[in-house]
Amino acid sequence: MKTERITHAFDPVFNSESRILVLGTMPSPKSRELGFYYSHPRNRFWPVLADIFGEEIPKTPEERKNFALRHKIALWDVLKECDIEGASDSSIKNAVPNDLSVILCGADIKAVFTTGTTAAKLYKKFIEPENGIPAIALPSTSPANAKVKFEELVEEYKIILNFVN
Repeated sequence: MKTERITHAFDPVFNSESRILVLGTMPSPKSRELGFYYSHPRNRFWPVLADIFGEEIPKTPEERKNFALRHKIALWDVLKECDIEGASDSSIKNAVPNDLSVILCGADIKAVFTTGTTAAKLYKKFIEPENGIPAIALPSTSPANAKVKFEELVEEYKIILNFVN
């Protein structure tokens, strides 16, 4: 697989009611193709959130955006651009972080979460020194992280409920 220079193409999802910020690394090729965060059909992000909030799994980008906003969740990614091979976070080079101030100034964010080890490392390297806000690292919901069972993801992600209720 060849390395490509990818520039983030999605706007952040948030409004003034958002209380938590969930950051991935960079949208996968499938998410970029489908035009929204965590859109790979085997990614467990939306099923996990639906489970912890006791709702149906949102299917379309519009349903997912509305779901996130209804539950006071802001969504974006740590990186604005990078060199990457496919969806392999471990291949990321020449990373440029997003400027989170647009969200942090537009919403009363109570906690920042990262989805996956690489997002956590990149946040700690590039963003935390700038804003001083530590992130809570959650396991990746990617199909590449199949070793973590759905039930384990649900238990880990329940921490979100402490900040949105």
